[in-house]
Amino acid sequence: QVQLGESGGGLVQAGGSLRLSCAASGRTFNNIDMAWFRQAPGKGREFVARISLTTGSTDYASSVKGRFTVSRDNAKNTVYLQMNSLKPEDTAVYYCAARNRFNAVYPYWGQGTQVTVSS
Repeated sequence: QVQLGESGGGLVQAGGSLRLSCAASGRTFNNIDMAWFRQAPGKGREFVARISLTTGSTDYASSVKGRFTVSRDNAKNTVYLQMNSLKPEDTAVYYCAARNRFNAVYPYWGQGTQVTVSS
């Protein structure tokens, strides 16, 4: 049983910054990938960024590349999403997810944190 908890969301003006955190607790597993997804009102789930806790390798959606940075703190079982140059279209509920490095699906999800960017 792996539990994920996101924090750090809020309301910011366009061009501002936020830093999201996701902490994993409970029974964790080896070769873990952790990722960020988001879902805007009336829209489907969108991949944002991923990091391997084993290798540090990262991957980003084209829409956020160059603006967002995902990082890890393995000692704390925590990942971060630094979001800079925020745009109104970044407004969404942001979710943290975890999977085995060699799997395609994400069995573990956090509750989500709201990010709202005003124009």
